[in-house]
Amino acid sequence: MEEKVTFTQSFVQDFSRVLGDYWERFLFLLPNLVFAAIILAITLFLAGKIKGILRSRLAGKAHDKITAEYIAIISKWIVVIIGLLLACQALGLSGIAGGLLASAGVSAVVVGFAFKDIAQNFLAGLILAFNRPFNVNDTVQIQDTMGRVVSLDLRTTHLRTFDSKDVYIPNGIILTTPVTNFTRNGLIRMDFIVGIDFNDDIEKAIELIGNTVSRIEGVQRKNPPYAAVDELATNTVNLKVFFFTETDDYKKGVVLLKGKVMQQVKNALLDNGFGLPANIVELKMYDAQKKLPVELTSHMRQNGKEKNS
Repeated sequence: MEEKVTFTQSFVQDFSRVLGDYWERFLFLLPNLVFAAIILAITLFLAGKIKGILRSRLAGKAHDKITAEYIAIISKWIVVIIGLLLACQALGLSGIAGGLLASAGVSAVVVGFAFKDIAQNFLAGLILAFNRPFNVNDTVQIQDTMGRVVSLDLRTTHLRTFDSKDVYIPNGIILTTPVTNFTRNGLIRMDFIVGIDFNDDIEKAIELIGNTVSRIEGVQRKNPPYAAVDELATNTVNLKVFFFTETDDYKKGVVLLKGKVMQQVKNALLDNGFGLPANIVELKMYDAQKKLPVELTSHMRQNGKEKNS
């Protein structure tokens, strides 16, 4: 019985001693804990403020909210990571902070190899967010895809083609592929070919085409339209017509305008007596023994009877 009481007293004493040691250590570390908590609170506050400031400041300069959000989120996490490292230093956990940095470097290498494409597209998106060859609503062509830019995301760029297909192109491809921007400078030159008869007056046709196209709404007058002989084809003299137009709305301002210009040029040439000959097909009979069967229509027979009479 006495042994049991002695064991209980010993256990209580040991537990009290251990608890006292931990309490002393806690009191010793209390200033550091308070300081670390203050650092974390300030860090979270600054991270939120920096994110909000960058988002508002960059929203007008980046031309779309996604780019501003992209940069703001990255900046917030950089500040948070720095705050965590400072808090570890304040607690005297410099070894842990160094271990975190070392493990972060090793993890970055491992993750980089494991997710090479994701990391490449992420970094490419970061580069495009700062300096990119297009803005939202620009009409661009990337490889075989042509459409309007909808958004720039963390990994992909969203294009919407003119037949309403949504195409998501990895940012890494955009960074290493030639990008054709049809709307960056606001102007684009369009052209088409029209053929006239060899007997027609080429100079008059060119003058008529220039006057006709320059009167069409949507055609730039600062850069006057013009036409030039492009080819002496088999059946026609081909004239190439050039005109400039604005590209704010590529689909309506360019594609539909080109069709309108072609239609009015054709009507103007026909109304002024110019011929638009079709292709001439030559039929050769190499077997002289065979006769070419020809059938006269009733209209041709009637005309022949009238002439004979």
